[in-house]
Amino acid sequence: MRLLCSLALLGLLAASAARAGEAGDLVFADRGPWNMPDGPLVWVLDQKGPAVEGFQPLGQGRITLDRIIDASDGKPALQLAEDTARTKRRIGPFPISGGDPALTFFLETTARDMAALTGGSPFYIRNRLKDALFRGGKVVEDDGQRVAIFAPFTEDKNKARMFGFETLELRFTLGDPKLPIRRMAAKTGPLAGDRPAYVSEMVLQ
Repeated sequence: MRLLCSLALLGLLAASAARAGEAGDLVFADRGPWNMPDGPLVWVLDQKGPAVEGFQPLGQGRITLDRIIDASDGKPALQLAEDTARTKRRIGPFPISGGDPALTFFLETTARDMAALTGGSPFYIRNRLKDALFRGGKVVEDDGQRVAIFAPFTEDKNKARMFGFETLELRFTLGDPKLPIRRMAAKTGPLAGDRPAYVSEMVLQ
């Protein structure tokens, strides 16, 4: 339930990002309604990081976005399915014309994992991610594709207590703003205590 509430919150934030900077505008572009005539959308997920108390990397898996009929009202809706070594579950439903459920899942996962690995407040982390995505970032060209890049914590007043997550970089590889995000990546440098870097990627198939 807590994860669903967080997902819903981030979805509302994404839907209200009309005043974001250029990079944020591209990431939070309105991609609805999600018709998906060729069937479900599938992102391959690959996540690495230190296995510590309270955190186990997801490893490799799949995140699927599909249309369903919401049993509560009989109307079309969206549903995410997570299939990883750590868990198998369904998340939703989400509105057909709402925000991007895959993006919401990616951001919430990053915030939750960072909180688990640093002991920081998930509320503070989510707010800083929101601020960075709405008002910061830059857009670069990489091999003919636009990439929106964000570094949420490099100037954070609490970065000395982030155990390496002050190096976190978010990268979103984008095509047509109406189409799903092709690649979402969150990466850090090596974490404190000689722990390996945190790396989480979702790549659209």
